[in-house]
Amino acid sequence: MAHDFMPGLAGVPAAKSAISDVDGQRGVLEYRGIRVEDLCANSSFLETSYLLLFGHLPVEQDLSRFVDDVTHHRRIKFKIIDLIKCLPETGHPMDALQAAVAALGMFYPGRNVEDLDNNYWSAVRLIAKVPTIVAAVARMRHGDDHVPPRDHLGFAANFLAMLFDQEPPKVWAHILDVCLILHAEHTMNASTFAGLVTASTLADPYTVVASSIGALKGPLHGGANEEVVQMLREIGRPSRVRAYVDEKLKNKGKLMGFGHRVYKVKDPRAVILQRLCEQLFAEFGPSPLYEIAVELEKVAADYLDAKQIYPNVDFYSGIIYDKMGIDMELFTPIFAVARVAGWLAHWLEQLRENRLFRPEQIYAGEHNRPYVPIDQRR
Repeated sequence: MAHDFMPGLAGVPAAKSAISDVDGQRGVLEYRGIRVEDLCANSSFLETSYLLLFGHLPVEQDLSRFVDDVTHHRRIKFKIIDLIKCLPETGHPMDALQAAVAALGMFYPGRNVEDLDNNYWSAVRLIAKVPTIVAAVARMRHGDDHVPPRDHLGFAANFLAMLFDQEPPKVWAHILDVCLILHAEHTMNASTFAGLVTASTLADPYTVVASSIGALKGPLHGGANEEVVQMLREIGRPSRVRAYVDEKLKNKGKLMGFGHRVYKVKDPRAVILQRLCEQLFAEFGPSPLYEIAVELEKVAADYLDAKQIYPNVDFYSGIIYDKMGIDMELFTPIFAVARVAGWLAHWLEQLRENRLFRPEQIYAGEHNRPYVPIDQRR
């Protein structure tokens, strides 16, 4: 049987979904048909999560209940804390997050994915507890105690309070909340696909999210925002940008934070994140990294515009987190804090008409090779 082989499944539809859509030519991203710009301007991360999970914006009573449920499920078992303490401080926080999320499933029922009520509580727990795990990992890897959640604070403000053990400025909480909206969902990306493959086996949602976290970790996916900040620090100052770009592209290297499989214009999320940078720096002072990034985008345009390669979501997000004093190793875990909502939305959608993912392969090896006894091998 003849097969067309598409490396990386490029252009091959893997599922039908009503969760999000991207128009890469116009630079449009929609969640459930609503432009992401409108959600960033008017919504909150938890309301956006509700939209992704259940397909519609909630009425006030439903949103109040959902926010309440998430707020009162932020705490994590002391054995999860003990697990994190046992992990090496030198390990990457994404590895600790994946281990802790996988362990969550041992404490909560999740195996019966036909139980709709239990699926709701699984989604609530994961959205609520992942930020607590990330903050605990961040503090304990520096030898500090974890900080319990503060129920009077909103989602983003509470995360920053757990991270720094003090309530954050309101503008920080607002900017982080918008960042979480922007990272919550993005169609059939690598981590979502990894989660869907796991979900198709009817594994519990904690295992599904742990699978997605593993895929998100890679530098070609969520890990790219760390690579951007490393690149900007390596460049050092705006005056060195052109020489850096010349050298990098001459040697067929990549500029981290540029290019996207779908977008042929500047990523709409990057546009919003750049505005957030300017809002943050107007109140808390400039960032040397941002000045380098602006120059880099300008210089890169001379080389990459013709190839339709522009900044993506990773280009400016790390600069915001760096200005807030967040360790670079936490940039991708924060991405995961947001993307849990999207992963769970796809999990719930997959369950409605589930079919096990079992793709074909094209065999490229030999046939009819003889077995050679070990004493005759050369």
